[in-house]
This record gives sequence, C-alpha cells and structure tokens, in this order.
Amino acid sequence: MERRDEAGAEKAFQAFLGRTDVSAELEEVHAESRAQNTQQTASVLELFRTHTLRWQLITVITVMSCYQLCGLNAIWYYTNGIFEEAGFEKTLIPYITLSTGGIETLAAIISGLVIEKVGRRPLLIFGFSAMAVFFSLLTVFLHFQDRFSWMPYLSFTSILLLIASFCSGPGGVPFVLTGELFEQKYRPAAFMIAGIVNWLSNFAVGLLFPFIQEALQTFAFLLFVVVCAAGAVYLLIVLPETKNKTFVEISRSFGKINGVQEQTLEREMKNVLDCETANGLKGGGVEAESSF
Repeated sequence: MERRDEAGAEKAFQAFLGRTDVSAELEEVHAESRAQNTQQTASVLELFRTHTLRWQLITVITVMSCYQLCGLNAIWYYTNGIFEEAGFEKTLIPYITLSTGGIETLAAIISGLVIEKVGRRPLLIFGFSAMAVFFSLLTVFLHFQDRFSWMPYLSFTSILLLIASFCSGPGGVPFVLTGELFEQKYRPAAFMIAGIVNWLSNFAVGLLFPFIQEALQTFAFLLFVVVCAAGAVYLLIVLPETKNKTFVEISRSFGKINGVQEQTLEREMKNVLDCETANGLKGGGVEAESSF
C-alpha cells in the first residue's frame, strides 16, 4: 500500500505464510488500499461509536492496561530497593540487574521466534497467568525473607521468571494485536487510544507503587496478581486467535459478542467492498485493475 510494489508484496506473503497461492491476501490488500484512498480515516469518537468494533476496542484497552499494570514496571523502577530488601549486598545488585536484562532479551527473542507457530492468544494467556503465579510466590518469599538465609535467592529466581513470563507474550503481542483487530480506516484511532492507555497506566504505576508498597509492605505485589489473573481470564473468554486470519475472519469471531449477526456483518463488509470497487472504477480502468 505504501510502495506500490505488488510483486514484492506477493513474495513477502508467500514467504510469511509458507504457500504459493496468496491471491486472497493480495485481494484484501487491494480492497484495503482502495478504501484508504477513498475513505477518510476514522476519528477516535467514530471508533468509540462503531458498535461492530466495540469489543475489539475493549480488548485493546484491556490488554494495554494489563501491559503496564501487570507490575513489571514496578520491578524495573524499584529493582535495587527490592533486591536490598530481599537481603542482597549492594555490591552484587548491579550484576543481578544485568542478569535480569539478559533474561528479558532472551525471552523476547524466543517469543519472536514462536509467535507465528504458537499464536498470539496462548502467549498472552500464558504470560499473564505465569506472572500471577510468580508474583504470588514472590510475595511469599519476601514475607519470609528474614527467617531463612536462602529465601532471597528464591525471590531473585521469582523475579527472573516474572521477567521471562512478561517477555514471552505480554511484552510484545499487545502492539501486534492492535494492528490486527482493526482495518486501515480505524487503525490510527486504535493506536492513539492504545498509546494513551499505555502511558497513563505507566504513569499510574510509577506514581502510586511507592505508596502501595509503603502501605502493604511485602503484600504489595498481590495487587498485580489480581491484575494479571483478571487479564488472563478476560483474554481466555473474549479474545479469539488472530494468527493467519484476515480482518474479515477476525470480525466474524467478534460478531457474536458485539451483538452483530453474521448475515449483517457479511452485508456490511460486502457493501464496503462494493463501494471501494465502485470508487476504484471511477478512478479509471488501471486503478480498478490494481490499486498498486
């Protein structure tokens, strides 16, 4: 759509999908490109008012909120203090922090390699569920750290596993998911909403966590257990798998929960495509044949 390189797009689809017949995907790109040329980009208010995208929008808001409110930023912002309270010597903390960065990098690489095989939904649900478990364990280990000399090492292990769990799915999939749930007309508004939710949640964690930690002490991380568990349950119930699915297929998956009958959705999508084709025909024979 940007470079007008149809041959390059075909090769990219073939390499990405692992098959030679990518005509359906190319046709979808043609339709989306025509829509981009003939339709105005939807505003944020228009996206909120579009009932056929209601649960897609709620899903993006939920996932981006959990992305920041799951507690990993609290770990990053206050790593030194957490390790000091866990009983580690100050001279060792820089090396311990370096190891957490290494785990984050390794987990992110592995996630990037398996996301197209495993899928977005399993990685998100597994990541948030695992984080809830390891935050629970970290709470226990921090609570009993003064009673056993070896307890700080369990706290350190829990933190490493927390970081790995986050990077396995919740750390990267939300941004991919935002682009897959919306067609081109609504994507700018969707990314704007996702960005606002993302940074407001980030600000809230950085601002409030010190007060939460002061009030709840070692039980402060239980708040993140609730967030991660709630996010995993929501995704398990609402989110369909988007791997190797077109926008139309994803819209069908959300059709029932959005209260839109499949016949209505099919009719709306057909009207959009017919409108795009008609607009393409008005632009001339060459434009109608290919939007590239």
